[in-house]
Amino acid sequence: MKRIGLTAALMAAIALPIIAQNNPPPMAPRAVGDMETISVTGTGKSSVVPDRFSFTVGVVTQAPSVDDALNRNNAQVADVIAALKKAGAADREIRTSSFYIMPQQDYQQGQPPRVAGYQVSNSVTVTKNDPAIVGKLLQVAVSAGVNQASGIEFSVADASKGRDEGLQRAIADARSKAMVLAQAAGRTLGRALMISEGGASAPPPRPMYAAAMMAKSDVSQVPVEQGSQEHSYTVSVVFELR
Repeated sequence: MKRIGLTAALMAAIALPIIAQNNPPPMAPRAVGDMETISVTGTGKSSVVPDRFSFTVGVVTQAPSVDDALNRNNAQVADVIAALKKAGAADREIRTSSFYIMPQQDYQQGQPPRVAGYQVSNSVTVTKNDPAIVGKLLQVAVSAGVNQASGIEFSVADASKGRDEGLQRAIADARSKAMVLAQAAGRTLGRALMISEGGASAPPPRPMYAAAMMAKSDVSQVPVEQGSQEHSYTVSVVFELR
């Protein structure tokens, strides 16, 4: 009985190497560094409609004394802010962006300059996520006493808007380039091994400049069009080359 058990154990020990040879372990996947690859860059663009605007308006006053110039300016700016709020701009959407007092010098030949008066300037910037109301806000601001405007800028509040579409186009562009290069070399394009995003670029907010304006009670609503903006996305892709 012992002899039979010993024989069976010996046969099993001999068979194990044979089984291992007939069933080799699966090969480990090749590292990216061991493969032949091709690296390309793709660009994709998406067009979005701006949903935020910003403009700066101000009041400039002059008077012989600094007190008079400042008091006049304060009163007009207060009227402008009140009119903007009444027309739909919230407190958090209005901020003071600049303020200065500048003496007005009178220069006479052969004499030292003298102060002939003072100029006071106070500007406020309005930022709101509703381009449809920008013309109305400009109208009420001018009617309330604004006599300077530096421009209107349009932008997109959500930076991710249009991102998915742009990235998909960038990947498609990269694959198209890689296929052309692979075919030109008589090879076949394989799977994407590495993808890195190069980021997005968008044009700076589009300014629409306005000249200095004099307040009038019968100012009509300012016609404004926000248009669209084109965002560009870049990706770098490493493809397997077969």
